[in-house]
Amino acid sequence: MELWDLYDSERRPLEETAVRGEPLPEGARHIVVNICVFNACGEMLIQRRHPDKVGFPHFWDLSAGGSALAGETSAEAAERELFEELGLRASFSRQAPVLTMTSADCFYDIFFADIDVEPDELVLQAEEVVDARWAALPEILSMTDRGEFIPYRRPLLELLFEAHRGDAVRFSDEGL
Repeated sequence: MELWDLYDSERRPLEETAVRGEPLPEGARHIVVNICVFNACGEMLIQRRHPDKVGFPHFWDLSAGGSALAGETSAEAAERELFEELGLRASFSRQAPVLTMTSADCFYDIFFADIDVEPDELVLQAEEVVDARWAALPEILSMTDRGEFIPYRRPLLELLFEAHRGDAVRFSDEGL
C-alpha cells in the first residue's frame, strides 16, 4: 500500500494521507515528481513504460518520475524514483524544482540532472521500464506526434529543453 501526504491548493500540508488508487478528498493534492536527465549533447534520456503500466502503457516518457511517498520531500522522491527506475543516483537536496505545475489533484515538480551514461549501463526497474535511450527535442516531438510519447504539450517539452540550455526567460526581483 502506497501512502501520499496531502496538501491544500497553497501547498500547505493537510496532515492527512491518501492511499494510491483511492480518490483524494476534494481540494487535496499530492506531489508528483519528474526527472529529466540530460547528457553533454543536450539530449534527454527517455524511458519506455512497461506494457502493463496503468496510464500510457508502452509509451515513451521523460527520464523518470512518480509520486512522493508519505514523509518524503519532492527532492527525496526525485532521488528515489531516479534510482528505482533507472539505477542512477543524483542529489536534488540543494535545489528547488526547475518547474512546478499544478493540476486539480497534484503538484508536479520537475528536476534536472546532467548525467552522461550509456543506456546499456542503466539498471531498469523491470515492472515499470522496458527500455531507455537518448533523444533530442525534434525526435521527442515527432514521437509525440506519432502517438509514441506521452502526450505532453509541445510548449512544455520545448520549455524543458530551453530551460536546460539556459534559454528560458529569467525573472529577477526587478521584474521583466
